[in-house]
Amino acid sequence: MGEYLAPGVYVEETSFRAPSIEGVGTTTTGFAGPTLTGPIGQTPQLLTSFGDFANVYGGYDDLALSSTDVKKRNYMAMSVKAFFDNGGSMLYVSRVYTAGQNKDGSTNPGVASASQALVTTQPGNPALNVVARFPGALANTQKVSVSMRAAKTQNVNNLPSGSLLAALAAGPASVGTLAAVANAGDPTITITSALTGSTPASVMVDSEIMTVSSVDATKTQLTVARGAAGTTATTHKAGAPVLLPIAALSADMAVTDTQFKLAAAPPFVPGTVLVGNEQMSVTGTDSTNTQLTVTRGGNATTHSKADSVFTTMAAPTFYVNESSNSFKSGATALPSSLPPNLYVLTLRVSANGASGAPMVNDGLGLSSAHPNFIGDVMGDPPPRQIDALQNQVAFEFQTKAGAAYSPTAMEVLNTLFPVWGGPTATANASFTLNGGSDGVEPTSTDYDNALKLFEGLEDIAIVAAPGSSVFDAHQAILNSLITHVSRERAYRIAVLDAPPGQIASSDEDVRAHIDSSYAALYVPGIIVPNPLYTTGSSLPAQITVPPSGFIAGIYARNDEQNSVAKAPANEVVLGAMDFERNITFAEQAVLNPLGINCLRYFPDRGYRVWGARTATSDSEFMYVNVRRYMIYLEHSIDNGSQWAVFENNGPALWARVKDSIDSFLRNEFAEGRLLGNSPSDAYFVRCDRTTMTQNDLDNGRLVCLIGVALLKPAEFVIFRIGQFTADARS
Repeated sequence: MGEYLAPGVYVEETSFRAPSIEGVGTTTTGFAGPTLTGPIGQTPQLLTSFGDFANVYGGYDDLALSSTDVKKRNYMAMSVKAFFDNGGSMLYVSRVYTAGQNKDGSTNPGVASASQALVTTQPGNPALNVVARFPGALANTQKVSVSMRAAKTQNVNNLPSGSLLAALAAGPASVGTLAAVANAGDPTITITSALTGSTPASVMVDSEIMTVSSVDATKTQLTVARGAAGTTATTHKAGAPVLLPIAALSADMAVTDTQFKLAAAPPFVPGTVLVGNEQMSVTGTDSTNTQLTVTRGGNATTHSKADSVFTTMAAPTFYVNESSNSFKSGATALPSSLPPNLYVLTLRVSANGASGAPMVNDGLGLSSAHPNFIGDVMGDPPPRQIDALQNQVAFEFQTKAGAAYSPTAMEVLNTLFPVWGGPTATANASFTLNGGSDGVEPTSTDYDNALKLFEGLEDIAIVAAPGSSVFDAHQAILNSLITHVSRERAYRIAVLDAPPGQIASSDEDVRAHIDSSYAALYVPGIIVPNPLYTTGSSLPAQITVPPSGFIAGIYARNDEQNSVAKAPANEVVLGAMDFERNITFAEQAVLNPLGINCLRYFPDRGYRVWGARTATSDSEFMYVNVRRYMIYLEHSIDNGSQWAVFENNGPALWARVKDSIDSFLRNEFAEGRLLGNSPSDAYFVRCDRTTMTQNDLDNGRLVCLIGVALLKPAEFVIFRIGQFTADARS
């Protein structure tokens, strides 16, 4: 109550009704099991489509867990697809992964990787390691491409720290420019700057090579033979650069050669060269810089010994602003009058995502001082949560001892691109990952660890472990699921699978080992098209999938279309081509009383869920909808009554609590979810001194007694028909 000290009017808000209780969601599901890739030991993220799943955990490809076909199947992916196809909309997946062992007995983490030593003078043998973010054989042979991006600029003031610039001059290969127009038939050309040194054997203007026979006394007029080395004589404008060769071939070059040797080392290693009229991209060089490895163009031809080798690009000057706000190349500052050919260099990384679709990260910095440094943006962990889930590779700079290393821009540049051919050249560095493993067959302990990650996700109402029934520890895994859902305040139910290929007596044996109203067992397996099959493939066209993924989706569909109070039975199994075995009426008469729910085929009615019992001996909760509706009521009242904690425990509070719960249950009755002709028939709520002793009050306990009349499914619809004699009428 406020203080009233100054005279005046005081308007205050108050509430005349009890707080409302909102019904909780009942369709959110959690699956635990092996996947192709994805995070391990992390709180799962919500998935709302199969595409979401594929982007994080991969597609349908088989797992390399065992040499047995049935244990290699990717049941998780197919069950997730079945869940969403059958009406599910919200799903969490907790990946189960069991690391194997190396030959020496050490643990194999199963992470694919590739490494390249860093070009540096610093100690510690630092290296660039490109590693898969998650364990799994999916990353094996994965190609990660790093390419250079060059953007021309004349504004460097707003560039972040760690930016790398490349300035391209006219080039040491240039002796100047044409002083006048050179027509196609002119035997001489005049250049603006006098030649220094010996007379060159040839020059190149635009794409035409000219053989030089003599130079006049001023060293500016060259007598030339036009159109040499297979090029075509043409007219050149005044101001066109006149280029000198950087070297000459030391041997003949065939059409198919991808390497050639120079007579002498060039002044710098070019990214692009011209021999005759053929342009080649330089991809590598030997230690002497005289043997170049090249990519030939579409106009590849033969070349002769002593042919001139030209390049249109000079050795670039690199400037970086790592240790200060100004750009420097060594101790030399970037000129205040910026070079006309100035480029900002960044990196682009391309790699396949978990689903196989390409993922591209652009605008990455080369220096550890850059805000978008490749080792940070694509590090482990990355700054963005979405990258931690979907980005399949990480870039790590480490010393041999495993310590983190902060590289300079030039160290990264020289490591990835020892030869850079300028802004128009294609510069790519490629890494192929290897060493990934799917681990070994999981145990119940591995499932315990995965299920534990669901404990903090209170919106999960259904859990399952699709595919666990094929493993040797399947019975222990069923127990793990039941233990998980039986925890206090878990508020969820488990959907269980029986092992594949079983007969009725085997299913009875599975049921004999469990007894819980928080679990429901379904048989048999469901036959679906094999998503990996192609015409002519040795793979089977159809495969059997455990039913739990389908059933969880049907639970969700039933809740949305009807309510959690209705039994999720007599529902069509979407996506089923057949069932693993055809359960007859007589066989179900044996299985149903045991709490084994059957999936059956009915002509003209399709494939249906034909059972709604829990795997329990408790007749009070023998039906799935009864247990799930009770969970719904308990969870809703739990969430909606938190306001009452620490309130004064007296009649005023008791009345508010009673009114709050009464309003909630009255709405449930109005929706037809409770049995009775009136609210008093359907439920009661008591919260007064008849439900609490003085000892309860002294110990801070508020006790509210709630009774509900729940609807049971019409499992047996009986029509009694007999003959009668019609009355004679006159």
